[in-house]
Amino acid sequence: MLFHLLPGLSTQVGFFNVFKYLTFRTGGAILTALIISFIFGSPFIRWLKSVQKNGQPIREDGPETHLLTKKGTPTMGGVLILISITLTTLLWGNLTNLYLWVVLSITLGFGLIGAYDDYLKLTKQSSKGLSGKNKLLLQGLMTLAATYLIINQSKPEFATSLAFPFFKDYLLDLGLFFYVFSFFVIVGASNAVNLTDGLDGLAIVPVVLVCSCFALISYLVGNSVFANYLQIHHVPDVGELSIFCGSVIGAGLGFLWYNAPPAKVFMGDTGSLAAGGALGTISVITKHEIVLAIIGGLFVIEAISVILQVGYYKLTKRRIFLMAPIHHHFEKKGWAEATIVIRFWIIATILALIGLSTLKLR
Repeated sequence: MLFHLLPGLSTQVGFFNVFKYLTFRTGGAILTALIISFIFGSPFIRWLKSVQKNGQPIREDGPETHLLTKKGTPTMGGVLILISITLTTLLWGNLTNLYLWVVLSITLGFGLIGAYDDYLKLTKQSSKGLSGKNKLLLQGLMTLAATYLIINQSKPEFATSLAFPFFKDYLLDLGLFFYVFSFFVIVGASNAVNLTDGLDGLAIVPVVLVCSCFALISYLVGNSVFANYLQIHHVPDVGELSIFCGSVIGAGLGFLWYNAPPAKVFMGDTGSLAAGGALGTISVITKHEIVLAIIGGLFVIEAISVILQVGYYKLTKRRIFLMAPIHHHFEKKGWAEATIVIRFWIIATILALIGLSTLKLR
């Protein structure tokens, strides 16, 4: 909104000219989302506690300590994240940019799916909510629509192509299979973040780290000068996604204030499905899907641990890990929750730095 209103008044007030610049608006988005989270965080959590008498249902087969330390903690804190992201993006973004609307729509759409899932868990007082099949169906339909819009907005020469890090010129045209590939990236990222969200602060910090990386990637990919210098594929108008990433960074840091151990609120599927879906969509738009798998490697590790555990158990009736996702395995081994969370944050930081290095190594 500010992008459309204030630069036109720069002849009267010269300072308003800065509202044209992505870097200034991204910084403004981070601060705005952070302030919104701080202002509304405490009242929102008090309201959640008043309507959720027993808090988030705890898995009976989970770590025993969770029944003592996490019982009664309200969930659906992701609503606060979504409100902060939406208001901030609408305030600081270029509202004529289609990519911005696609990412925001996926974020809110996946957030609604997660909210319904959380609602079912609360009303049933069970850790089982919306069935996996129904969840994937709804996510798939939204992803199909988003992918169609992305393809039609992209340059024809690489609209359905996959770019590879370390190879500056090579593109693999997937044709119609790009829809399937996009489904695995966006829905896979959404559910991988969801699986990671099992300990206080564990998921939100890697989300902020990955969004920080993609704020930079979006800016560079959308700028023809920087894209040519780094020999990465230039995608016009994609720089505006830096504003959205900035809003996620601010909203994530604001949420961490309340989600840091011991958590006063959980984001629930409302926040985790939305955040993962947003990351996957941004990677598809910027043609950095493989880089997402590196930068967001912690989410990949968590998801693979579940796939391996389920597959191996079906074949042998035995388990690889004491419990999956893998962060619960370390809990079962006696690691303190804070130790697991901080060490996983360190791993996420290392992977983010490795992923960013692919921008130059081509």
